[in-house]
Amino acid sequence: MAQAELNALARDRVGKGAARELRRNKQIPAVIYGDKQSPLAIAIEYKEAMKRIHAGGFLSSLLTIDIDGKKHKVIPRDYQLNPVSDKAEHIDFLRIGKNTILTLEIPVNFINEEESPGLKRGAVLNIVRHTVEINCPATAIPENFEIDLTDTDVGDALHMSMIKLPEGASPTITDRDFTIATIAAPSALRSEGSDDEDEDGVEGEEGAEGEATTEGEASEE
Repeated sequence: MAQAELNALARDRVGKGAARELRRNKQIPAVIYGDKQSPLAIAIEYKEAMKRIHAGGFLSSLLTIDIDGKKHKVIPRDYQLNPVSDKAEHIDFLRIGKNTILTLEIPVNFINEEESPGLKRGAVLNIVRHTVEINCPATAIPENFEIDLTDTDVGDALHMSMIKLPEGASPTITDRDFTIATIAAPSALRSEGSDDEDEDGVEGEEGAEGEATTEGEASEE
């Protein structure tokens, strides 16, 4: 995963008064912690930080923060938004060490829908999980996972085992091969099937359908 870079300033003053002053100057107070080092209080430009937050996937993005020429590899772990203005008020960054393992939610993308016989027939892609939570080395975080829908048909279930994980990564759910999505028949197809059974005089058994349903330290200054 490519690492974006942010410029920041070290700050000597902490506390609510100092934080309010930073916000008035269009900066966001933040802290870098972890990797057995002392926390480092910093300030980041508001516009640049909000741009990355709104881009999506902020809490699973590797970043390099440049503080007076010294670069720190980090990942955002939490951020606070003002409940009224929806503006960021504080961000926590975790230092990335050589052996850092993170628990992250990675988005799942579905490709080649046009190559799915089931979807061509009017079936519906029923997404059970839009993200998958994994334990992953900080140096191998994927931007997303892809599931190929080529040759999928009505009634097919797409499971976690279909996803190729980075080396050293594993899903946090390990006791089953859980479902990511299904190719579900639309109501029209289900109705046709029911009519055929009635005409043939086949009596079906009653059953019940089940539907699958489906982390950051924040500092107040």
